[in-house]
Formats: sequence, structure tokens, C-alpha cells
Amino acid sequence: MAPKRPNGVGAFPKAVEPPAPVMPDPAQLYAALDLGTNSCRMLIAQPKGSQFHVVDSFSKSVQLGLGLEASGRLSRASINRTVQALRICRGKLDRHEVQRMRLVATEACRRASNSHDLIGLVERETGLRLEVIQTEEEARMAVISCAPLVSSRTEQLLVVDIGGGSTELVWIDLSSVPRAERARAIMRLHAGFHSIDSPFNAAKVVDWISVPLGVATLKDQFIDVDDDAARFALMSWFFEENLADFSPYASEQKREGFQIIGTSGTVTTVAASFLGLKRYDRTKVDGLRMTSDQIDRVIRDYLALGPEGRRSDPRIGRDRHSLIMSGAAILQALMRVWPTDQLSVADRGLREGLLYAQMSADGVLEDGLF
Repeated sequence: MAPKRPNGVGAFPKAVEPPAPVMPDPAQLYAALDLGTNSCRMLIAQPKGSQFHVVDSFSKSVQLGLGLEASGRLSRASINRTVQALRICRGKLDRHEVQRMRLVATEACRRASNSHDLIGLVERETGLRLEVIQTEEEARMAVISCAPLVSSRTEQLLVVDIGGGSTELVWIDLSSVPRAERARAIMRLHAGFHSIDSPFNAAKVVDWISVPLGVATLKDQFIDVDDDAARFALMSWFFEENLADFSPYASEQKREGFQIIGTSGTVTTVAASFLGLKRYDRTKVDGLRMTSDQIDRVIRDYLALGPEGRRSDPRIGRDRHSLIMSGAAILQALMRVWPTDQLSVADRGLREGLLYAQMSADGVLEDGLF
């Protein structure tokens, strides 16, 4: 006698409908767009406790500053690439019905004699209004984005933002701020570097500088040097020469209680190379601490690869291979002249700072620990 098949055995399983994703309330959303010398990047986020949750993002290399060093103008091709990228950004903003946003442009638009042509074309073609911000605000936004990475033991902080067209450095004295309050003290700088009403226990900006040399503009300075190693050495030396006006550079600093936070594609690429990541993972990179020796080993590896090896190295990526050595030259110069053998890696910057500033101004972030 054949065994009886239990009821339901062999039947096709019923399809399970996945739950529809919960769309965030548009009234809670904020956007920040950073149009730099090399890239166009945007974040859409909503407040979550003392942080924010990213809902959507966009990043594209548009090479806006290509040829700017020689001509002083944005090329037609660069403008067209940028407008195409901004059309995509506009689509994302419309899809999420974002109302609160800041859309900013930085060094390339500050320097180009025809940046008004780009801004006008972008508004006509996409309806987006770009705002060209000054160097102090760019530096300030980069600083406050790094607040969660500030150690409670840090008394002197140097935040470095290596961009495509410029590099911002901000030196902050935290020695009079209680340890538990140091990250929040950095956040409060969104109101300005030099506030008349700053309390005694506030973060004090000792000095800041915007060096008009970033990964694209520094590379263009030495494009006629054929030897790879010689070009790297010249770029590092030249960048260090341009730090002469930064007052903490000339004075001796204590090693104890000193922290450098580096934020840029260069810093995160070097960190990813150090970790041997074939696919970039922000959770492993953001907040990583690297020693000077570890950074130097990665840079020596880049030099040993040569231009063709760097082009095919998956840790660097095709969008960054031509710019990584100029960024590495800046990074090596910084680690050479400051009294520390460690760098804190920040996968964050202007966009995150713009989001924090908007949310802080609206009072939607909780005043909790980072």
C-alpha cells in the first residue's frame, strides 16, 4: 500500500509580497549638494537622534575644473557634464519632494570668470539655484561634519579637507572645553568661527587657511614633469611651501592631546588601500585611525605601481587614479609637518556639514552624545 501524501506536500509555495518600503515624510527631509572642482555630490537625509539617516545619494565625477588652471574659464564640455549630473539630482529631489536644501558650489566656481554662465544655465535647465560659498563657510562645514570623530582626549584639533581645487585647514583649541562636551563644541561652530558671544568653554579657532591647491589644481601645476616620483616629490614640497601663512605651522606644538582628522576622497582611498578593500565599505573606513608609517607604505605602493598600475588598481578606481598622487602628496606633506603619527579618517565633509547646519538651525537634532 502506497504511503499517503500529506496535505500540501509538493504544492507550489504561495508568493509572499514584500512589505512596501516606508517612504519618509517629505517634511522631514533635507538635502545638501556639493559641486566641487572634480565631483558633483548630493545627500538627501532625515534627522535621527543626534545624527541623520541618509535616504538617497548621488556622486559623479564631472571634472568641472578641467582646464581651468590654464584658461581661467569653465569649458563648454565641463559645463555640459555638470548640467547632466544636476538633472539627475533634480530628479531625486523631485521624487522625494524635498523642500529644505542647500546647493553649493566651491573653488572652481569661485575662480572661473564665467561661473555665472554655469549658474544661469543650471537654473534654466534644471530649476536648481546654485550658491557659490566662500572659503570660510566651506571650511566650517567640513569641520562640523567631523564632530562625531573628535576624541574626548583631544585638546588641539586640526581638520584637513582636501578638495579638487583647494585644501582647507582649521586649527581648533579645545583645551578649555570639558572632555564630554568637545564633540558638541565642534558642532556649535556652525554659527561661525569667530563668534563675539562665545562662552569661555567654547571651541576656539586658532587659525584657518584655504590653500588654492587641491588634487586637480596641484596636479595641473606639475603636469609637464614626466618622471612619476619626481612629480610627486615636487607636489609635496610645493604644497608645504604654501602653508607658510598658516600660523600654527611655524610654532612648535605638543604631541599629547593632538588629533588630525582628514576628510576627502584622497584620505578615504588611502584608507581603503591600506585595508585592502576591493569594494569600498564606508563602515570600515569612516573613523579608522592610520599611522604615518601605514600611510607612507600605501603611498610607496602607489609609486611602485606607476601610472598604468594605478589605473587598473581596484582599490583606487578609474575616477581617481589620475588624481591620487597629487592628493597623496598633500597628505604626506601634512603628516610630515604636524606633531603626530596618526590620522583619523573621515568619510564625510561639506555635504554632511551642510546637513548638520540646516538641522541644527531648525532644532531637529537631539542634544545627545554622538
